[in-house]
Amino acid sequence: MDTASLTGKELAAAVNADTTARAKALTEQAGRAPRLALVVANDDPASAWYVNSLKKSAANRGIDCETVDLGADATADALRTELSVRSADPGTDAIMLQTPLPAGISLDEVSPAIAATKDVDGVSPLSLGLLTAGSAGFAPATAEAVVELLKHHGIALAGRHVAVVGRSNVVGKPLAQLLLAENATVTICHSRTTDLPAVTSAADIVVAAAGRIGLVTGANLRPGAVVVDVGTNEAADGSIVGDVDPASVQGRAAALSPVPGGVGPVTTALLMRHVVIAAEQARRNGGVA
Repeated sequence: MDTASLTGKELAAAVNADTTARAKALTEQAGRAPRLALVVANDDPASAWYVNSLKKSAANRGIDCETVDLGADATADALRTELSVRSADPGTDAIMLQTPLPAGISLDEVSPAIAATKDVDGVSPLSLGLLTAGSAGFAPATAEAVVELLKHHGIALAGRHVAVVGRSNVVGKPLAQLLLAENATVTICHSRTTDLPAVTSAADIVVAAAGRIGLVTGANLRPGAVVVDVGTNEAADGSIVGDVDPASVQGRAAALSPVPGGVGPVTTALLMRHVVIAAEQARRNGGVA
């Protein structure tokens, strides 16, 4: 059995084309482009690389992206103040808070200051609550990217057993809600799960999102399973690898998303689409957050 590659390139390109067209229409209608405020409070090189990639992607879509650098020594009060000001600013359509945050500050402390209508990466408790309730709101883009990638490649979700390895608020928990909305049966696995291989080998679809190199191998899968690798880990040689051991999965899994080139480009594309959706909603509401 050949293992198909669940690449994200074509899907990302389609999403980007739609986003670009909608951003152009909004700019012509409102006299200004959709605007994203990217709030940063760290000096992490990997974060800086990601911020630059987001700015480039926004520019390619016709979106204004303003980086608000508060410095690596920013306080929780300073972050909350900035996020509150941006949330109330009619000239800011969308807000994204880049991590990591300064030492001693958790996302839970500051993310509630982001208005749900502008929380395009779905990080605030209100956004996560709306997702759980099945109400309108933005889902974390990485979690949404997993579902969209599977649907794009024609992978049926209704009635299927999906094992999600990882329980973060960024991927695992919101992904479970999105999969439930697609009528999948979901098992969330984590560091305290007893006999993880027994759980993953019983699943039709396995999503690896724990941030551990080689966590999922072919021996952990049932033949013909579909595997989505959300991991982005730095290997000893400096390359980026996922949570799945791809060599052992080849020939056993029906399909596997590559790292890089799978979930990643779709995540960035969906973030930009969220910015435009937030701008469209703001125009309809007269700019009120």
